[in-house]
Amino acid sequence: MADAASANNFDGIDARTAIAPQLYRLLRSRIVRTELLPGEIISETEIARGYDVSRQPVREAFIKLAEAGLVEVRPQRGTMIARISTEAVMDARFVREAIEADVVKIVAERADKAIADELTDQIARQKRVADDDNDGFVKLDELFHRTLAEMAGKAYAWRVVEDVKAQMDRVRYLSVEKLHIRRLIGQHEDVVEAIVKNDVVGAEAAMRAHLREILKSLPELAKARPELFNAAR
Repeated sequence: MADAASANNFDGIDARTAIAPQLYRLLRSRIVRTELLPGEIISETEIARGYDVSRQPVREAFIKLAEAGLVEVRPQRGTMIARISTEAVMDARFVREAIEADVVKIVAERADKAIADELTDQIARQKRVADDDNDGFVKLDELFHRTLAEMAGKAYAWRVVEDVKAQMDRVRYLSVEKLHIRRLIGQHEDVVEAIVKNDVVGAEAAMRAHLREILKSLPELAKARPELFNAAR
């Protein structure tokens, strides 16, 4: 059994604010980034010791992680990192497409030089990311989608997306590699090109195509790493 506490740097807790939400975000990130793999057992005691907190906020964080489908709390048996649900990934993709397709339509309608310059700059930054810097690209990808929502005046909609996309993010981290990164950047370019032209229809189509990329990568990844996935019902 892997020791979920021993191999990681436990930092980032601010004792001046509520502990449980911080633990939830930190553990969610570690699960999404596959630092904690499906099937691993994690212990309230180990996590509490590692972050130097009491067990109560850890227990609260575990409950929220279970609600998000990221862990399975098994009384008397411990807490296990949940396998990736292909059904949850597909549900999250559906929600993301519904929201973000409308977001880019709004951005394309109101696009001006400031919007064009910001998005063009973000694409340039994405292209400068090293091919093996998965974390760097994923952060810029997250920034790109969040920026579009903010440009559309739909910051709340992005928070909704964040709440549902954890399983989708797990697949994203597992599937990101050189050719995949370049393909995703090309798709981002297609979205920006349409926005800059105030092409509402083109922006929507480009975003839908981008968010359907996972329909190709998910089956391939599930076949290559079946031990990480729950089979779709």
